[in-house]
Amino acid sequence: MSDSRAADAATESAVSPARAAATSVIGLAIIVLSGLQLMVVLDGTVANLALAPLQSDLGLSDAGRNWVLTSYALAFGGLMLLGGRLGDAFGRKKMFIGGVALFTVASLLCGLAINEFTLVAARFLQGVGAAVASPTALALVATTFAAGPARNQAIAIFAAMTGVGSIAGLILGGALTEVSWRLIFLINVPIGIAIVAMAVRALRETSAQRLVLDVPGAILATGAATLVVFGLSEGPELGWTSPFVIGSFVVGLVLFAAFLIVERGAENPLLPFSLFTDKNRVATFVSIFFAGAVMFSLAAFVALFVQDILGYSPLNAGLAFVPFAFGLGTAAAVASKLVVRIQPRWLVVAGAIIMIVGLLYGSTLDGSATYLANLFVPIIGIGFGVGLAVVPLPLCAIAGVPETEIGPLAAIAQVAQTLGGPLALAVIGAMATSRTLSLGGTSGATVDMTAAQIVALGEGYTFALVGCAVCAVIAGVAALFIRFTPEQVAQAQAAEKAAQQL
Repeated sequence: MSDSRAADAATESAVSPARAAATSVIGLAIIVLSGLQLMVVLDGTVANLALAPLQSDLGLSDAGRNWVLTSYALAFGGLMLLGGRLGDAFGRKKMFIGGVALFTVASLLCGLAINEFTLVAARFLQGVGAAVASPTALALVATTFAAGPARNQAIAIFAAMTGVGSIAGLILGGALTEVSWRLIFLINVPIGIAIVAMAVRALRETSAQRLVLDVPGAILATGAATLVVFGLSEGPELGWTSPFVIGSFVVGLVLFAAFLIVERGAENPLLPFSLFTDKNRVATFVSIFFAGAVMFSLAAFVALFVQDILGYSPLNAGLAFVPFAFGLGTAAAVASKLVVRIQPRWLVVAGAIIMIVGLLYGSTLDGSATYLANLFVPIIGIGFGVGLAVVPLPLCAIAGVPETEIGPLAAIAQVAQTLGGPLALAVIGAMATSRTLSLGGTSGATVDMTAAQIVALGEGYTFALVGCAVCAVIAGVAALFIRFTPEQVAQAQAAEKAAQQL
């Protein structure tokens, strides 16, 4: 063990002989790392507001419109675990710069897209870049800043970018989309170039470790999820008996079976089965998956409803959703205090109930709805429900394990939340489209629809909220099987903080 550490130290010294961990958070390094996190979060938020305009501009089907979101999330979630290990294997600075560069080039391609295929393919590449850069950035926070106040402050700033990006994305995304949906992607180009340029100077390279990378596992898992999502998304429009739809389901399931076989025999598996021996943790991952499904699908269909049915501009749609972020933040602050006093499952169940009530109410709305009378309270209420649930669940994922397993479990929890979105959106999107078509509606841009078809489209969008409510029900039911105590959650909080100091 000591020989291995000496070798790693020698490698790191050879790469950057004169650079030690920073003792102050002030400097280019934190701008680079937090800037990347902000850019990734912004990209995930602003795309929802651009769905309606880009569907009209590019003539996308409903399935094609949903692929703009799902292609990115599938690549990001499916390759995230591999992306983090690439940094360990080849050097985090090198992989961070490569990931940001790919994300930047892909953003340019998104902004220049001329049809559905080019946009969806570019979005997938964006997800690949984010899957490499984002986990590597978090790891670089730990290696760039010295343990103690500097690292604590850096982690806090890095984490804060999620909240800042969520709110800023709603406003900035709406404003940019008012001019052109292409700008929400093109704005990443100068920012990405600046981050790469500063990263070359500000970041120090880490030592490379000899790891056996589970590339087959990552490819099989991502491919399986993509094919299943394809079948679910295209089924309503191509027909459920279409050879393409049936074939995608069959091949997707075959790839998933192959993934399980590969993981069982892999030397360094992305998904160690040993982590799932605890029933409490399995229930936690299920609840995380469906909570992520609610957030991802809700954002897409509310944005579409207020623009296509209520006639909101992209900016007004973004502003209308800002109270959701405040509701979530308020509940998160409350939950972080309560989670060490009461059993975490009751917080998750309470959050799920609030979400269900708000979503079912939302499913009754139509084109006569007004913001203050019908939308404001449900939006902030659902946000509060999400906040109650999302704080305890990640802590339950790492409760009762040694510090060496905190990182892998936290990463798997993030993957579960990320992949829950596109998989659920495929199902819920199919529900919405089928509902619209059954009422005499059609797929495509609203400018080509009659008044009756727009009413049918609105019925499909609100029916999607029923699907979100079902996901919230499953998340709440799964949470009932989480038996971790407040003491175990408190220990998990302490262990997580201790792990950040290593």
